[in-house]
Amino acid sequence: MNLSMTGEELYRSIGVNRIINASGTTTMWGGSRLRPEAAEVMRKTSTVMVDINDLNKKAGEIIAEICGAEAALVTSGSGGGLVMQAAAVIAGNDPAKMVSLPDTTGMKNEVIIQKSHRFAYDQLYRAAGAKFVEIGDGRRCYPWQLEAAFTEKTAAVAYLFAAFVSRRAIPLPEVCEISHARGVPVIVDAASTLPPRDNLKRYIREGADLVILSGGKGIRGPQGTGILIGRADLIEAAAANAAPNQFLGRSMKVAKEEIMGLVKALQIFDSEDEEVENKRFKEMSQQVVDALIEIPGLEISVQHDEWNYLVPTARIYFTRDWKGPSRDVILDRMANGNPAIHLYQLGDLDELGVEPINLLDEEVPIVISRLREELLGSV
Repeated sequence: MNLSMTGEELYRSIGVNRIINASGTTTMWGGSRLRPEAAEVMRKTSTVMVDINDLNKKAGEIIAEICGAEAALVTSGSGGGLVMQAAAVIAGNDPAKMVSLPDTTGMKNEVIIQKSHRFAYDQLYRAAGAKFVEIGDGRRCYPWQLEAAFTEKTAAVAYLFAAFVSRRAIPLPEVCEISHARGVPVIVDAASTLPPRDNLKRYIREGADLVILSGGKGIRGPQGTGILIGRADLIEAAAANAAPNQFLGRSMKVAKEEIMGLVKALQIFDSEDEEVENKRFKEMSQQVVDALIEIPGLEISVQHDEWNYLVPTARIYFTRDWKGPSRDVILDRMANGNPAIHLYQLGDLDELGVEPINLLDEEVPIVISRLREELLGSV
């Protein structure tokens, strides 16, 4: 590779083409754009040798202070953080138990989860030997169902925060109150909930014992990093199960420069003006709305709320009056064009979106032009 090449040219030199990511911080489409400051910290620290356990501890102290938690640990993505959550609540820091994972015979290994909170990545809890106990009916759950689910084998209660998850689930503060009365920790997956920045502290404030947040999405740190925050004893247990130690998390190592890059990215993220950021995202989304608003059969609007649209997003809804191809056909055509453009796939089968968090200003007109071409060519 010729280091005088641009980033796009370097990818192209091995046969990989640039895409336009209007889908948000989707891992499949590259996650997020790494902050230049984080990249520079990574470059400078990559050639210096340090004690990884010491680095984990000191970086954790900085992260914990920012996140309002007792302690923190940098993990191998949010996925690695989920494995470490389960390992911490099941095996603790007992070497005899830790070395047995994922065989949890004879241990407290049951994790209670509301059925509406089952999701694609909860397999990572099971990778550490967790056994799920489901409660609720998929849309709603009642406190009495949680209360009835505890047994002598209960290790934790799992809780999910993600877009389009049922709002009829038992609220986190109530789950924590019920669980803590029985001495059971609550472990939270909130990987993709940043921004808003308040979510750095929200889940701990509401009583969670362990929370995983992505380091490579809204924070714009190294894509392969996650932030595990929570109770000091549980973070200590998670660290004992993690690299560089020779237990279940050994294969989920995080490089020293990734840890440093994440710390820098988090510090910048925490200091940024969210109102200014959202104003820019709203303006970008409004450009999409203005360009498509008159197309018959579509409802176009800018959406932004605490549940499903964490940054201002252009939402395109295909009404019953729409005469053209389905949402999925439009998504496919956009993804197979030149350049490939990947859009936000929302919770409803009749919706798609343009989320601007990973769009450059000059990419917005390209997305609009291609959308108009596909939509207007169909009506």
